[in-house]
Amino acid sequence: MFALLGSLFRLLVSPACLRDIALENLALRQQLAVFKRKCPRPRLRRTDRFFWVWLSRSWKDWQRALVIVRPETVVAWHRKGFRLFWSWISRRKCGRPEANPTIRALILKMAVANPLWGAPRIHGELLKLGIPISERTVSRLLPRKRRPPSQTWNAFLDNHLNQLVSIDFFTVPTATFRVLFVLVVLAHRRRRVVHFNVTEHPTAAWTAQQILEAFPDDTAPRYLIRDRDQIYGECFRNHLKDMDITEVLAAPQSPWQNPFAERLVGSIRRECLDHMIVLGEKHLRQILKSYFDYYLGSRTHLSLAKDAPTTRVVQGPEAAQIVEIPQVGGLHHRYERRAA
Repeated sequence: MFALLGSLFRLLVSPACLRDIALENLALRQQLAVFKRKCPRPRLRRTDRFFWVWLSRSWKDWQRALVIVRPETVVAWHRKGFRLFWSWISRRKCGRPEANPTIRALILKMAVANPLWGAPRIHGELLKLGIPISERTVSRLLPRKRRPPSQTWNAFLDNHLNQLVSIDFFTVPTATFRVLFVLVVLAHRRRRVVHFNVTEHPTAAWTAQQILEAFPDDTAPRYLIRDRDQIYGECFRNHLKDMDITEVLAAPQSPWQNPFAERLVGSIRRECLDHMIVLGEKHLRQILKSYFDYYLGSRTHLSLAKDAPTTRVVQGPEAAQIVEIPQVGGLHHRYERRAA
């Protein structure tokens, strides 16, 4: 609107000989304003960009007449054209010629028929055949012999997970302000809680007895990860030696070196014990048994590809309606498809 008023003012003060040009400019500007309201971002062709780049180099007042884009855009077009120009004139015009396809096929044939030959031997045969080619080219054209890949750390850990268990203690206060100690034994392979027990006065002999109950007969693992708590006394260590179990000790004050057991304890607290008041030792055993039934059979784990330690069968939509099953006293639920 202000541009149109300015053009009208210039019409009144301009000479008569410029009246037609001014009216034409005014008409063009008004139509351009209408077009801009209808199409805020018109599509520009390459010729349009070349025109404005040329005009910016030829006319000092080109910015005053520019409406459809900003002046910075025209400058960016010019810089892009400058880069394309220099990329074109500096393009690679020479280099090593490509090998003849017949020679390439012959080199591959020789390499397959003679797997023990390297580039020097094949290069020598080609020279005897009167084929002028460098040994470096032969080496470059030979198929790469892949060595058997080395075992990754993930594969190494997966291969040893069957032989790894970890144990840990944690405390639980009761309604009568007693402190109970809970021992959990966790197998790493499927995050399975092998054994747990509760006591008010833990000893090394009691802890060793729990290991015997967790791994009867010949089911003992090869390695057991634990922290440096004094509860694991000489009696406990002697029982592990008798069972041929190697202890792996975490560094002092380094719970991250026993991560699976620490994560299990955190899950027990966050998902169960933080929401209940424990009345006594028997009550705590009932709560933990209920939670571990949910933990092993229903709870999905990120490390198990969203599966439970005891694998859950995927139920398709054809298995009728979805049923909600309360677990851990209604604190958690399991969802299944059951026929009506």
